[in-house]
Amino acid sequence: MKNAELGIDLYLEPTFFIESNHPDIKRFVKNTIGNEVDKTKIAIKLYYAVRDGWRYNPYNIDLHHKAMKASSIFNRQNKEAYCIEKACLLAACLRAANIPARLCFFDVRNHIGVEKLVEILHTDVLVFHACTDIYLDGEWWKATPAFNKELCDYLGVAPLEFDGKHDSIFQQYDKNGGEFMEYLKDYGSFHDVPHDMFVMLLHKYYAHFFNAQSEKAMIKEKSL
Repeated sequence: MKNAELGIDLYLEPTFFIESNHPDIKRFVKNTIGNEVDKTKIAIKLYYAVRDGWRYNPYNIDLHHKAMKASSIFNRQNKEAYCIEKACLLAACLRAANIPARLCFFDVRNHIGVEKLVEILHTDVLVFHACTDIYLDGEWWKATPAFNKELCDYLGVAPLEFDGKHDSIFQQYDKNGGEFMEYLKDYGSFHDVPHDMFVMLLHKYYAHFFNAQSEKAMIKEKSL
């Protein structure tokens, strides 16, 4: 695939959600990578900084446009985010470091440590699970920054590592060989967060969230 990608510069540009030009993002990238100039090593540093710098929390999804912007995720006081937010933040950091990045999405079935989530979702299928596509040495590599090391240790699952030379998405088994995550559907790659598509899928698969009028609803949608 080397030199085969057309319009690769598109994936270097800031977007509404992937705010690679935001001063807070740029400062974070500079502090994280230091004097490193090798693109692969920079991507690896940024991957781990986002993976472990923000705890994975799928129980508080805010669909307001502003809440899903990279700068809002970065400046969140509780340092928590769900998969789409962490993938967006990583993409913003990568573009700020002049590394092309985009988002890709999957439906997955989670098998471990999701009893509470299954009870809430009424299913063990997680719709529109996200990772970041990173362009290095003429190849696109997938990296999933969603699950921080602390959470993986708690669940008994090896955290997903990224070496810049292989995809990092197939967290299929726990440390004992039991099935952890199963990929069901690939939605492809996107230049920015496809907000409308995400909201539509949530309405389709988790309609009970939007029918309930609970102040403790997991998904916040008013005044998008």
